[in-house]
Amino acid sequence: MRSPAMRMFRSLEGLFCVHKPAGVHWKLVRDTIETNLLKGLNATPALPLPHEVRFLSNDEAGASSGLTLRAASVPILSQHPLVTGPEFQLIKVGVGHRLDVSSSGVLVLAVGKGNRILNDLYRTRTTRDYTLDCEFGTATQDFTHASRVVERTTYGHITRDKMEKVIAMLEGANQRALRMYSNVDMSSQEAYELAVKGLLGPDGKSIPILTGLRCIRFQPPNFTLEVQCLNETQKYLCKVVHEIGLELRSSAVCKGVRRTRDGQFTLQDALTRHQWTAADVMRAIQQYRSKKKSKKISRTRTDEVMLQTSEEKLTGPEENRDNKEATEAQSS
Repeated sequence: MRSPAMRMFRSLEGLFCVHKPAGVHWKLVRDTIETNLLKGLNATPALPLPHEVRFLSNDEAGASSGLTLRAASVPILSQHPLVTGPEFQLIKVGVGHRLDVSSSGVLVLAVGKGNRILNDLYRTRTTRDYTLDCEFGTATQDFTHASRVVERTTYGHITRDKMEKVIAMLEGANQRALRMYSNVDMSSQEAYELAVKGLLGPDGKSIPILTGLRCIRFQPPNFTLEVQCLNETQKYLCKVVHEIGLELRSSAVCKGVRRTRDGQFTLQDALTRHQWTAADVMRAIQQYRSKKKSKKISRTRTDEVMLQTSEEKLTGPEENRDNKEATEAQSS
């Protein structure tokens, strides 16, 4: 018979995401969640202690009557939680695509068997979205705002149109790289179907590739970029901002990196720091499972509709031909 703690652990196995604050290492986030999950699991009520039959002396009998024994059911104290300790002493929480200390946003985690799904997530062509807060006029040693300043430049000549031209140039270069590293013939039906589903991309590891880039706020010296990418690091994104500044005959530095989406997980799904409890994690995992199941059902229905449409297209000309032949036969 499973204990309530074991049943709760089974419902905790899966994927969920949290919001990692800036300035906090991802290891500290993982360790905090592991501690909270252990507390929640071990706080569940334990099963009643099993009993065994023992023969005890009958103290009510007189001394003259000699030794008498009686059968009694007593609890097995060797299985008491105060003797065995907590039922769960270690729980493994896996971490998906990691974030630097200075970055914030969506961080995907896995519990138990969910770590297998996490490995599959690494191998798929899942894109991630970032919001970059940037500033013109400053260049630093490692392209981040907290590093040592190595250059200061003017930025009054930069306009929105010039910014859009540089962004379009970067998008074109990354689209060529995307086609180069995709092991698919670009003129094939397979490439078309992958592009429609948004799955066209490199197999496994490759150089960082930007699949989307746009400026959502332009108020010099400050501007904000929205980036969609594959196989990236936060350091690479800061370098992209630096290169944009150079292309505009100025300099630029990234002041903040925030991940807004990692595959199917968005900021709306992320648990904030006060929600890193066992109950909230279990609720988030259940929501992910139900969302995944509903997507499978909708995908199946879409495939059935497409199959039915294609069958109608195939059978339509044949039915028209049969009807025409029947009409001609009746008239003759």
